[in-house]
Amino acid sequence: MHIASILTTLVDKIGHLPPVLIYVTVGMLAFAEAAIFIGFVLPGETAVIVGGLAASQGHVNIVALCFLVPVAAIVGDSVGYYVGERHGHHLLKLPIIRHRRGAIDSALAQLKLRGPLYVFVGRFTAFLRAVMPGLAGMSRMEYKKFLIANAAGGIVWGVGFTLIGYLSGHALDKVERYMGRFGIVLLVAVVSFMMWHHIHAKRKQRAFEQAYEAQHPDSPNEN
Repeated sequence: MHIASILTTLVDKIGHLPPVLIYVTVGMLAFAEAAIFIGFVLPGETAVIVGGLAASQGHVNIVALCFLVPVAAIVGDSVGYYVGERHGHHLLKLPIIRHRRGAIDSALAQLKLRGPLYVFVGRFTAFLRAVMPGLAGMSRMEYKKFLIANAAGGIVWGVGFTLIGYLSGHALDKVERYMGRFGIVLLVAVVSFMMWHHIHAKRKQRAFEQAYEAQHPDSPNEN
């Protein structure tokens, strides 16, 4: 029951934090992911899932969290939109952005092609979630269209990942109490799939960037 024990320990440690600190931390990370590009370092969904785990043990209120996370994400994305609109081309020169130029250019092309739909879909990919609002502002997408698509994605993403954490927390006791080894195998399978999906997405993004740079040798690089 090693993995279940790790998750239980994590939940217990979170439980020693003041509820206000949990709300503030989760809300700020959801806000800052696109507003200041912190999503390159720490995907906001990680904090949201941890918040859901805390709610499952009664440390914070699940309803309050399901309201806080989407609002923080939507407001943060709006800040990212205006930053991109006013300073987008300068931001492209930042090292953290510049060495991903292939993926950035691809995202811009898809954004112009698909419009608000791409904003909604981008909410569920860590890289796009961090850059999409800024790219939408830089490409001069109408803010009203951006807001509608972004709000829809923010609500689905925020509530969805909060509930994933919440339900996972409730499942821990049942796994340990009723499901025994089968439960642990199932938990390991789910965690393994999530890790595989993350690694696969990273490799796919890297392969695309290499292909893009091969086709566009004059594109700026990190040197």
